[in-house]
Amino acid sequence: MAVTDTGKVVARHGDADWLTVYRSAAKPFQAIPLVDDGVVDRFGLTLPELALAAASHNGEPDHVRTVMGILEKVGLPPHALRLGPLPPLRGESAEELYRSGSPVTPVHNNCSGQHAAMLGLALVHGWPVDSYLDPTHPLQERMLMEMVRYTGLPREEIETMPDGCGMVAFGVPLRNMARSFAYLGTTSRVEEGPAKILQAMVGHPFMVGGTDRLCTALLQATKGRMIGKLGAEGVYGVTVPEEGLGLAVKVQDGGIRAGDAAAVRVLDQMGLLTAEEHKALEGFRRSIVRNTLGEVVGEISANFSLAAGDD
Repeated sequence: MAVTDTGKVVARHGDADWLTVYRSAAKPFQAIPLVDDGVVDRFGLTLPELALAAASHNGEPDHVRTVMGILEKVGLPPHALRLGPLPPLRGESAEELYRSGSPVTPVHNNCSGQHAAMLGLALVHGWPVDSYLDPTHPLQERMLMEMVRYTGLPREEIETMPDGCGMVAFGVPLRNMARSFAYLGTTSRVEEGPAKILQAMVGHPFMVGGTDRLCTALLQATKGRMIGKLGAEGVYGVTVPEEGLGLAVKVQDGGIRAGDAAAVRVLDQMGLLTAEEHKALEGFRRSIVRNTLGEVVGEISANFSLAAGDD
């Protein structure tokens, strides 16, 4: 799905009104209050820390150190994080953790950067930190207001439910998700909040995902010309500020292993990649499937075609 910041669908495949839950694809929007509400200024958050606040990170050592740095700046211990423990997403980092005999903690969770920074948002406003995951908490309401603005939907038309990490997740028609990414790019040209978040992601792509992650690879390949964010259950959103476009992908059955291939297919179909960028993303366009013997038994790729928009 490709949509302009006014909501015009310019290319599509499937149902533009399919109810799609952002999951972690909402993180760049949820991070904007960190700038607008003074968290960055009060606690001196750096651009790498801001990028991590908008990330679903691999749990690699630099990610973990940066989470701990955010917590130190806001003056709260690791156990203030209310999300559950989760092993690092990168297998090598998980293996290193297990071999060290250290426990898996919430800091290793791929959402820990967001949670650590949001504790700072609660402190700036004088909101209670122990209950920040409560759906009625003002922190959750503050983030919902950002989604109202960027999706162009009334508050009552945005579905809400608990996300995997405990934050409130947002469900909207796929076209509105794409519109939100387009509008994010547009506002980043004129407003400090979105500009700072995208600047952080562009300047520190490793923090946004990590090794072998599309979010990081897309930023590196396009030199920040396109900024993408993964969400669980086969969701991916991209903003292309210079084109005034937002892209949104949802794998209908929630198969996350198909999400990267589908997202890159949309970029290909839209003709948004240069030859060099196209080559740099080849590993996400086609991934090999092996059995337990290491034998190649298949591949994951996307072969759908986008149609013209509904206008």
